[in-house]
Amino acid sequence: METPGGWVALVGGGPGRADLITLRGLRLLRRADVVVVDRLAPAELLDEVRPGAEIVDAGKAPHGHNLTQTEINTLIVAQALRGRGVVRLKGGDPFVFGRGGEEALACAAAGVRCEVVPGVTSAVAVPAMAGIPVTHRGITQDVAIVSGHVDPSHPGSTADWDALASGPGTLVILMGVAALPRISAELIKRGRSPQTPTAVIQDGGTSRERLVTGPLKEITGLAQDAGISSPAVIVIGEVVGLHGSLGLSRVPDADPEQ
Repeated sequence: METPGGWVALVGGGPGRADLITLRGLRLLRRADVVVVDRLAPAELLDEVRPGAEIVDAGKAPHGHNLTQTEINTLIVAQALRGRGVVRLKGGDPFVFGRGGEEALACAAAGVRCEVVPGVTSAVAVPAMAGIPVTHRGITQDVAIVSGHVDPSHPGSTADWDALASGPGTLVILMGVAALPRISAELIKRGRSPQTPTAVIQDGGTSRERLVTGPLKEITGLAQDAGISSPAVIVIGEVVGLHGSLGLSRVPDADPEQ
């Protein structure tokens, strides 16, 4: 039985900039009694939280979580059962390596009303803002999004790395900076050309963005020399060759004459 008044919204905050959240997500964020926020959610969005609302930092940093996933599930359910509106604010999209499915299942088991508000996933948005379309006619029609959190040579990896290495499409890897040496080595070992154009984009879509490109066989060294760290998106495929060719620039937020 649902608790009257209480609800949970799993809101995707988008890929870095606060103005890339959806209108629905922003409206619910402004209504919430409690906001449970991840490290990768745009910090500027917390300025939109109404006075008096409670903000809970869930952390979720590598090797330094403030709350475990089980604790987060328990927290959002308990707050909703008290009749409060809860926004679970995440970076990107809640259902793309965001563990939103687990939180929705916890709400369903407790009879808590739950809504998912999709966000713009960094897997496609960060490359796009850097001038790298993950699909492009005449180059590739396919894209695979993979977590780099698990070493590709580890038995616990569920990705089909043989297929990813031999396929012609774009490969986008999230949470893969620490494993980049092993990822590149495994892909080459399993058939991906060492010359495959590759990009690593740190803090994509923000003023802190840093990007390096190069062939797959050299990308680890190039990224290390540039001091690239997480959060970063790795793009492997011929589409990386379009970087710098599209002439993208950000449109001003307002007419300078106004």
